[in-house]
Amino acid sequence: QMAPEPVNVNEFQELARQALPKMYYEFFTGGAEDEHTLRENVEAFCKITIRPRVLVDVSQINMSTTVFGYGISAPIMISPTSMHQFAHPQGELATARAAAACNTIMVLSFTSSCTVEEVASSCDATRFFQLYVFKRRDITAQLVQRAERNGYKALVLTADTPRLGRREADIRNKMISPQLKNFEGLLSTEVVTDRGSNLEAFTLGNFDASFSWKDIEWLKSITNLPILIKGVLTCEDAIKAVEVGIAGVIVSNHGARQLDYSPATISVLEEVVSAIGGKIPVLFDGGIRRGTDIFKALALGAQAVLVGRPVVYGLAAIGEQGVKRVIEMLKNELELAMALAGCPTLKDISRGHVQTEHERFKSRL
Repeated sequence: QMAPEPVNVNEFQELARQALPKMYYEFFTGGAEDEHTLRENVEAFCKITIRPRVLVDVSQINMSTTVFGYGISAPIMISPTSMHQFAHPQGELATARAAAACNTIMVLSFTSSCTVEEVASSCDATRFFQLYVFKRRDITAQLVQRAERNGYKALVLTADTPRLGRREADIRNKMISPQLKNFEGLLSTEVVTDRGSNLEAFTLGNFDASFSWKDIEWLKSITNLPILIKGVLTCEDAIKAVEVGIAGVIVSNHGARQLDYSPATISVLEEVVSAIGGKIPVLFDGGIRRGTDIFKALALGAQAVLVGRPVVYGLAAIGEQGVKRVIEMLKNELELAMALAGCPTLKDISRGHVQTEHERFKSRL
């Protein structure tokens, strides 16, 4: 018989588990090592309470906002996640069409299964392009130029991956990544290894572990697009990002796939926001599963949030429609949270609308 219609985003994960081969499901769901940060990314939201205000006129709720000058229907964007064809045959084309239908921004992964060009021609939407810097800088430069030519509006430099984190499910499953179409004719992703995942071998062979703050100048010299840095978790790095002239930062721990025991992103968002002091936008990534999670991130200073795994679960379950459903569910939940907390617009969501565990502890002292 038909499975019951999912009523929240978490229920799509079970549908994805049923739809996917174990290796691919575990590739998407897995985190680094003990998966401590993976659990914390979600659970840390439970430690923040909402302080609702009553008797506010919430007959009209407006969730629309702009990110780097591009209008979106709600502060919910699609995070860069690799290889969508593992989830669904239409891969990133389905995801991009869903993003366009929901009037939001998709960040296309550097390691997508569909090419930069295919995604660009699949639909009309605002797209950003995620970037890793390879030892062969010419390959990175070529992809930047292709993204720019194909109308991508910003670059998202993922800075937390000088090497790939230890994802033990992939090692156990001997996860094999296919030849990535973006690199056809540029480099081979056929890595032969008998020790666990070939993704690990691929990144070790290709990612530039020497890339550092001083190299941002090089990146700026090859593009006119704004550059965002994804993977900032400390006030020190937030200040550095402003100093080198970055356009924005994304507070992210790579979905807990890199350094285990790095902090849950929601627990460091405020530290980063206050270090940046409004000079550039701060976006948030990691553990978003509910509209209330989005509300909390916005109250703590994020301009918008990015959603990764839930989008992939929707894609795996029912393709383009699934991605649309996931984004619509989060939008509807955010709208309800805003109404019940007494916030008719995003500007009304203030720091006073949430209380962290630390603040509750202090108030009891």
